[in-house]
Amino acid sequence: MSLLTNKNKRKIYILGIIYCLVITQLGHCGGIKIINDVKLRSIDLLNSLRHRSGLFGASTLSCQTGYDKAWIRDNIYIALGIETFDIEAAIRVYHALFDILLKHEYKIDWAIREKPDTRFKYIHARFNPITLDEFHDEWGNKQNDAIGAFLFKVGELENRGIKVIRSEADLRILLKLVLYLESIEYWHDKDNGVWEENEEAHASSIGACVAGLRSISSIIPVPEKLIKKGEDVLNALLPSESVTRQADLALLSLIYPYNVVSGARRSAILANVERLLVRDHGVIRYVGDQYYANEHGEAEWTMGFPWLAIIFKTLGNKEKYDYYVQKTMMVMNENGELPELYFAGTDEHNENSPLGWAQAMCMVAISESQEIT
Repeated sequence: MSLLTNKNKRKIYILGIIYCLVITQLGHCGGIKIINDVKLRSIDLLNSLRHRSGLFGASTLSCQTGYDKAWIRDNIYIALGIETFDIEAAIRVYHALFDILLKHEYKIDWAIREKPDTRFKYIHARFNPITLDEFHDEWGNKQNDAIGAFLFKVGELENRGIKVIRSEADLRILLKLVLYLESIEYWHDKDNGVWEENEEAHASSIGACVAGLRSISSIIPVPEKLIKKGEDVLNALLPSESVTRQADLALLSLIYPYNVVSGARRSAILANVERLLVRDHGVIRYVGDQYYANEHGEAEWTMGFPWLAIIFKTLGNKEKYDYYVQKTMMVMNENGELPELYFAGTDEHNENSPLGWAQAMCMVAISESQEIT
C-alpha cells in the first residue's frame, strides 16, 4: 500500500515540474524531457477520449456527468490539439461533424425557411458520438459560436491545402450554414453562448460567426453585408462579452483561434481577463459564475492557463508565455490530466478529468509549431 496520499503525490509532481521548468530556462535537456513527457501523456489522454466515429467526448468515455457526449464546439477545440500530432485524426473530426449536419439537414432547412422561435429548432450543441443523434432533453442549444467555429476551421484548413470537404453534399451543407446564420440573424440573435447559459447577444458568439463567414468566403459565396452586420455589432459590444458582462473567458476565442480583434480591443480583453478572472488554479469564466461555485468563489477553469499561453506566444511575449505554461503544468493532477476546474480556494478538482478541451489547449501551447520569433 502506498504511503503517499493523492495530495502528497500531486505536490511531488508539481515540485518536479517547477524544477524542470527552471532547468529549461538554463537550456538543460531535463526541461525538454518534461515537456516531451507532457506531450506524450496528453496524446494518450486525448486518444482515450475518442469514440469509434472519430468524435471525442468532452471527458472520459465512462464518466457519469454526461461529458461522454460529443459537443460540436469541444470537438473543434480538441481537434486544434490533435492537429499538432495527427492531422488525419483531426480531419476525421470534421468529417464526423459533416456527417452530423448531413443527418440533421432537414433541421437546417427548417431554420432557413423560418427563423427558429424556440431552442429545439436550432442546430443542437451536442450529439450521441456513435449514432450522431440529437439529445432531446432541455438544454441551452442556441450556441451560434459552434457553427461559426465549424465554418472557420473548415475554411482555414482548406485554405492551407488540407482537404476536409469530401463531396458536393459537404459543400451543400456549408452553403446552407451560411443561409442558416442569415436566417437566425446571428449578429443580434440572443443565444446561450459558449457557457450554455443565459440568452443574450454574446460577443464571443458573434465573433465566431464573423470569423467563420470570413474564412469560408474563399470557398463558397458569402454576402459581404452578412459579415458587415456581425462586425458592426461586435465592435459595439467589445471589449465586453455582452451588455450584462464585461470580462469573460470566452472572449479569448476572439484572439485565438479566430483572430478577429487586434490593437486596443485585444489589449483590453487580455487586461480584463488577467485583472478580473485569473486565479491560482485556473481562470474563472466570469465574475459571479455559479457553476461549481463554493463559499470561496467561482470555479477555476484550467484551460484558461494554456489559452493565455497560446495567445502570449503568438504575441511574442515570452515572459508571459513561460508564466502561463508553468501555471498550466502546476494545475495538472498526479495523472498528468488537466481537469475541467478546481473548486475555489482548494486543491480539489471536479470529476470531469481530463477535460479534452483543456488537454488540447495544452498541446497547442507547447507545440513546436508555435515557436516565438
